[in-house]
Amino acid sequence: MDPLPIVDLELAVTIALLAAVGAGAWYVWRWDQRRRMRLVRTFAVTSCGFDHMRDVLVPDGQGSALHVDFLLLTARGIIVIDLRDIAGNIFGGDQMSAWTVMHRSQRFTFSNPQTALYDRVAAVRALAQSELPVEGRIVFTAPGRFPKGLPRHTLTLESLPAEFPTSDRQALAALIERWLPAWNLIKQSVSPSRIPAPKRAV
Repeated sequence: MDPLPIVDLELAVTIALLAAVGAGAWYVWRWDQRRRMRLVRTFAVTSCGFDHMRDVLVPDGQGSALHVDFLLLTARGIIVIDLRDIAGNIFGGDQMSAWTVMHRSQRFTFSNPQTALYDRVAAVRALAQSELPVEGRIVFTAPGRFPKGLPRHTLTLESLPAEFPTSDRQALAALIERWLPAWNLIKQSVSPSRIPAPKRAV
């Protein structure tokens, strides 16, 4: 077989290099888009609190620990946030053991997240050791929709600020200050979590 002409070989190398550069640029762009989206979502959650903790392990009192996406100190006390990034139509209810997701041609289920949320709330409440109120919310990002209504303790990311407003910070300062000792106690009791949340893969 005759060797490729030098011109054709140079052209092939140039095309391969351009393709590699283009693929690299695309991956960098996708990574940057995801990073920006994470920052936007993080700000949307944390802006609802006067202080926050993110990705922490909360001792469960039985020698183990529970991953918590966000802990917010709000005007209503501490809010345990379970953030879910699931695209598609979600069908779930308080009494259903599994919730169903329909997205394009795909259909899959995931366990009812309310039970795990109750466990996280109980663990945080035990750490507080005070009258500081502790609530929990499962927050779904924009790709997820509930066409038949939201189950209990479930919110969309867009509705979170309305549920936990922070507009009157001055009027609430004394209330927040009263809760700071319990909040600081929780801060001292949790540790950073590097556990990949299973829900990120669905």
